[in-house]
Amino acid sequence: MVGKILMVCLFILIGIMLSLGKWSFLISGFNTMSKEEKEQYDVMSLCKFMGKIMFVVAFSIALFILSDILMIPILLNIGVVIIISSVIFAIIYANIGDRFEKKKEKLLKEYHHGFNDGEEFLQNHLKNFITK
Repeated sequence: MVGKILMVCLFILIGIMLSLGKWSFLISGFNTMSKEEKEQYDVMSLCKFMGKIMFVVAFSIALFILSDILMIPILLNIGVVIIISSVIFAIIYANIGDRFEKKKEKLLKEYHHGFNDGEEFLQNHLKNFITK
C-alpha cells in the first residue's frame, strides 16, 4: 500500500516536472539523441505531452489503491484498462506524424523549394498572407 502511494507521488512529481519542460532526460529515445537531433524537436510540447501521460498513470495507480481500500475490484480493472490504453495511445500519438518537430523548421522545409534563403521566402510569404 505504501509503495503504491509512493509511486503515485513519484508519477505526479515527474508529471509536474515534465509539464514545466524540465527533466526531458527521462524521455526514452530523446535522451539518447545528439544535441543536433534534439534541436529539431519542440522540447516543451514533448515534455508537456509526456507530463500528461504521467498524470494518467498516477491516476490509474490511485485507482489501484482505492480498489484495495474500498475492496471494489472493478476499480482495479478500470485502472488497468486506463493505463494500458493510455500507454498504447501515447506510443501511437508520439510516433505518427511530426507532432513534436519545431514549427518554424517544419514550415521552412515545406516552403523551401529551391530558394536561396528559405527564411526570406517565409517572411515574404507571411507578409503576402497578412496583407490579403
